[in-house]
Amino acid sequence: MQQPIPNSQFLIPYCLHLADTTIILSQRNSEWCGHGPILEQDIAITNISLDLLGQSRNFYQYAAELISQKNGNIVTEDSLAYLREATEFKNLLLAELPRGDWGNTILRQYLFSEFQFILFEQLKNHADTQLAAIAAKGIKETTYHIRWSKEWVIRLGDGTAESHDRIKAALSMLWAYTDELFIPAEYEVNLGIDFDILKKIWLEKVMAVFEEATLSIPENIVMHTGGKNGLHTSELELILAEMQQLQRTYPGAEW
Repeated sequence: MQQPIPNSQFLIPYCLHLADTTIILSQRNSEWCGHGPILEQDIAITNISLDLLGQSRNFYQYAAELISQKNGNIVTEDSLAYLREATEFKNLLLAELPRGDWGNTILRQYLFSEFQFILFEQLKNHADTQLAAIAAKGIKETTYHIRWSKEWVIRLGDGTAESHDRIKAALSMLWAYTDELFIPAEYEVNLGIDFDILKKIWLEKVMAVFEEATLSIPENIVMHTGGKNGLHTSELELILAEMQQLQRTYPGAEW
């Protein structure tokens, strides 16, 4: 059954949510540029950062178009990325958490990419053709992100005692932020996304990988949410201070 095309009241914040999440995760991953464990993986994580940045641009451009049509004010992808305050950002908390060690970065990317792929599979058939087109374009990239990060999760989890302990520690910290993936914000409720199916498929895929990696889901974890509605950790302000510095210092600057 095809979803009705949502009005801009819901579509604008949803596009901003998708754009904010990918640009903040891109920013976090880019911190590895020049610092990866080996050159090949340094290049891989940098390329993934660029893929995420490209996805965020597509969502920001569409959001800017919708906002401009609705309000009559000219809004650009740059103003949405560089001139909004932390409380206006709607990214997942998972994306803004500190980079941590290699195991932390790998596991976060895997958990997010597995979710993003399933989400894009739903969105590629969405009644809103622009949203569907952006999702369809991102599927090929996300497929690679899953394959690359999944191999690393298994390698670290089923590797040495130290690598296992490190990724186990990363799992204990990151898992507390995974519920937010599947709890719809108010602007997501009317978009025709089946979050129950998303969670079911995601858990099946993640559990299969964890079995190979000899990892178990942590128990008695207190879950954290709020990012979708602008409630963030102090880490986001630090990210934005660096990311927005040029536009804040020289408004309207262009290359």
